[in-house]
Amino acid sequence: MNIYNDYIQEIEERKSQGLHPKPIDGAELLSEIIAQIKDENNANREDSLKFFIYNTLPGTTPAAGVKAKFLKEIILGEADVAEITPAFAFELLSHMKGGPSIEVLLDLALGNDGAIAKQAAEVLKTQVFLYEADTARLKAAFENGNAIAKDILESYAKAEFFTKLPEVAEEIKVVTFIAGEGDISTDLLSPGNQAHSRSDRELHGKCMITPEAQAEIKALQTQHPDKSVMLIAEKGTMGVGSSRMSGVNNVALWTGKQASPYVPFVNIAPIVAGTNGISPIFLTTVDVTGGIGIDLKNWVKKTDAEGNLVRDENGEPVLEQAYSVATGTVLTINTKAKKLYNGDQELIDISRSFTPQKMEFIKAGGSYAIVFGKKIQTFAAQTLGVQAPVVFAPSKEVSHEGQGLTAVEKIFNRNAVGTTPGKVLHAGSDVRVEVNIVGSQDTTGLMTAQELESMAATTISPIVDGAYQSGCHTASVWDKKAQANIPKLMKFMNDFGLITARDPKGVYHSMTDVIHKVLNDITIDEWAIIIGGDSHTRMSKGVAFGADSGTVALALATGEASMPIPESVKVTFKGDMKSYMDFRDVVHATQQQMLKQFGGENVFQGRIIEVHIGTLTADQAFTFTDWTAEMKAKASICISEDETLIESLEIAKGRIQIMIDKGMDNAKEVLKGLIEKADKRIAEIRSGEKPALTPDANAKYYAEVVVDLDVIAEPMIADPDVNNADVSKRYTHDTIRPLSFYGGTKKVDLGFIGSCMVHKGDMKILAQMLKNVEAQKGEVKFNAPLVVAPPTYNIVDELKAEGDWEVLQRYSGFEFDDNAPKGAARTEYENMLYLERPGCNLCMGNQEKASKGDTVMATSTRLFQGRVVEDSAEKKGESLLSSTPVVVLSTILGRTPTIEEYTTAVDGINLTKFAPSHKLLVK
Repeated sequence: MNIYNDYIQEIEERKSQGLHPKPIDGAELLSEIIAQIKDENNANREDSLKFFIYNTLPGTTPAAGVKAKFLKEIILGEADVAEITPAFAFELLSHMKGGPSIEVLLDLALGNDGAIAKQAAEVLKTQVFLYEADTARLKAAFENGNAIAKDILESYAKAEFFTKLPEVAEEIKVVTFIAGEGDISTDLLSPGNQAHSRSDRELHGKCMITPEAQAEIKALQTQHPDKSVMLIAEKGTMGVGSSRMSGVNNVALWTGKQASPYVPFVNIAPIVAGTNGISPIFLTTVDVTGGIGIDLKNWVKKTDAEGNLVRDENGEPVLEQAYSVATGTVLTINTKAKKLYNGDQELIDISRSFTPQKMEFIKAGGSYAIVFGKKIQTFAAQTLGVQAPVVFAPSKEVSHEGQGLTAVEKIFNRNAVGTTPGKVLHAGSDVRVEVNIVGSQDTTGLMTAQELESMAATTISPIVDGAYQSGCHTASVWDKKAQANIPKLMKFMNDFGLITARDPKGVYHSMTDVIHKVLNDITIDEWAIIIGGDSHTRMSKGVAFGADSGTVALALATGEASMPIPESVKVTFKGDMKSYMDFRDVVHATQQQMLKQFGGENVFQGRIIEVHIGTLTADQAFTFTDWTAEMKAKASICISEDETLIESLEIAKGRIQIMIDKGMDNAKEVLKGLIEKADKRIAEIRSGEKPALTPDANAKYYAEVVVDLDVIAEPMIADPDVNNADVSKRYTHDTIRPLSFYGGTKKVDLGFIGSCMVHKGDMKILAQMLKNVEAQKGEVKFNAPLVVAPPTYNIVDELKAEGDWEVLQRYSGFEFDDNAPKGAARTEYENMLYLERPGCNLCMGNQEKASKGDTVMATSTRLFQGRVVEDSAEKKGESLLSSTPVVVLSTILGRTPTIEEYTTAVDGINLTKFAPSHKLLVK
């Protein structure tokens, strides 16, 4: 009984942290618990019953298999447990969602005992997580004349698993809680530095916002037991930044309702809102849990008597409150009228929160059940040879005769399934699409694995061309948390069918390459749809959507995703880049010029940015697409010239081949298949059979932005503006400032070059700048630490071959050693160059950070509060984002450089250049 005793000891340890027993997922522990249940005189029997009934994880966990088997024994009378009657055993099976429980229910339904078969059938009629092996058994039994199988199929064809669910309440009472002013990032709801605990839902829930906020939420629930607490981003957007299922899980844990009385700490139905709505990725995650996301619009731009915008001294539009949602305000959501009320006063129309599809998600307790339910209904109707009745809301199909297609509309039309044959779909259509490439990252991967287990999936869908599990977010420090979590994750994903960064068998060298760079390489078709468990899943080939861990799991299991076709904003360029500018400055200037062109309105938010990049290869163009996450865009598409795309595909082929040479391909030779697909695509382009993807000349856009390269006269910096008097304007990525704003006097405490925003060219710029400084000053002396994390091992190898890595080694005071990785996070930095292993490093902020209160100059994307650097008691930490040369010079000087110092330092260096295409990139 050692395992059980170890579990009891762990329970005692968790009590000291204010935690309940950890849910059971292991077969060996549950087997011991069952043995104690069977022994009526066992001192642990009562506790064992509780653990078995209320604390065992469902789905395809090893424990679920043991639980299902024991419940089957009880139903068949092979085991006798007074507290678990056969009827209760069936109820427990009905809450186990799939996998072993479905196998047991099918055994019983197709068995010889008629009474038991009928009971099992009634439970099966409520289940939706069935896979090919399950449906094949039903089909075979039906074809052999089994009446029970026919009865189940008839129920499925009518979708009674959905129609018999309770309807969504017409009125939902809520009490408001202001979670923060301004944009609320998922870092506030699920901090990156607590990523290791995400799979332990109760423990991870304790890190949401602050303990004080948690206490206030509890107090509101005590005062209003009949209402749901609605979390609000006042004067901002809810859920910006990283795509975290854990963020929604935490909100649901504190404010939602328990999904099943027999599954601990899995809650659904959270209600969230924001003055400017909900971030697109976060809203998808809310749908996964059957929650509600509301665009409040409770602050509006003030106008004068003539209808003109009133602006403040900085030229920013002045906001005025349309209605109050202050903490403790009681509001009513009417799901039938689709309006928000305060008492009898109508506040706003919220129809977008209650589309027919979203109402189905709410009714079913989440979007997964709808996705699987539709598949089962279709299967059952086809097997029976009948027409399935229309139960679910039909896909919304928007088609405008004579209107051309944007690039994303073309991709969605090619990949759509279940739509009206021959019908051309435009933005606003709600469709299911096949997914080509899927990425899972390591700090959300454990949750993706849990989601796959909960939906009873055991292998990757054959529809998916390729999928990758990264190790980049835990690359900085190989500590005990990483050692406990990552090997387990890699084995699960490798067994599931993904290409994994680490080999569970230990054959190939562990790779900590940044996931986005790998996905960018393995995307070998610009017509592809990519789903990845990170907001920066934004490839420069195809269209990529950052997603929560649940949506990633669904894509892996089914090869599909469901979403509306978004509107697009077209971005083109004119003019010429200054010789001393870097393309990163163009990226920042795009945001600045867009806001200026549209009077402060972010037209990118929630839309596709179709950037006519033309002449930049995928590596360099990724700098733009990656940043679109911070522009709050839903995704981005690059329009390239034919030859540029071919060059990008050839680079991708070379890097995939390196992965193959290292031994990373699997038994199905997925990577080899990707190279073959790339060769086919290149041949299509060269022959003219299928040129590079372009939009139609008569496509319709929400807006068009023209970026003037001529006016970008100096390096641009994204500033968190931490001391802005208006809290809602801090940490927004919208404050873009020229280098001269700082007058060459702002102290810089640390520099960071790394993350997915840099490519090989950035590393070569760094090497050349160091050589320049030495030539100009006789030595390289750092007045602030400089942390460098190359994105991939491929880049390190190429730099070594070309001599640049040797330059970096010469100036560094630390170089990573994969044979002896760091076992603890660095807490102090010296004024020197640190060459860290490939990965996210400081950008992730979950392992290493700058010192509290530091001013960091970084190439990364993250300037959120507390991400790269936390506040100290004396000073707010701030992460300013800029190009590689600005970061390098800032650390050498220990301050921001003047424009004169900058231009001298980059003289003769081959910066990342961009010249707009002279070709008309439309069809």
